[in-house]
Amino acid sequence: MTEAVTEPDSETVMEEPEAAPPAGPSLHQPRRWLIAAGEIVAIVLLAWLAVWCWNRGVVRLAYSIIEGQEPLISTRYHGNWIGTAVGALTLAVILALDAVRQVVLAVRTRPQKAAEADV
Repeated sequence: MTEAVTEPDSETVMEEPEAAPPAGPSLHQPRRWLIAAGEIVAIVLLAWLAVWCWNRGVVRLAYSIIEGQEPLISTRYHGNWIGTAVGALTLAVILALDAVRQVVLAVRTRPQKAAEADV
């Protein structure tokens, strides 16, 4: 088949791209220290919750069958408590990673004039 040949319009006007919108808040903000501190408090509370739930989820039972012999020791695991402990610890680890990120961004804060000079 033969393709149709079209001629470019000579009256086409090239428009200039629009100016970029004003920059929003930068990543480097000193208030990130407060966010990191709040996350560290949450990490400590979640770690305490995980230990408490784990201790409630593992129950040791001792049965003495014959006098004079060591008792039979049995361990019972409660899945709801252990699952809660694992969930709390997982959330604490995620918050720890974010707290490290917040601290790094807070430390790297630079004055506006120094930031503009680097550009």
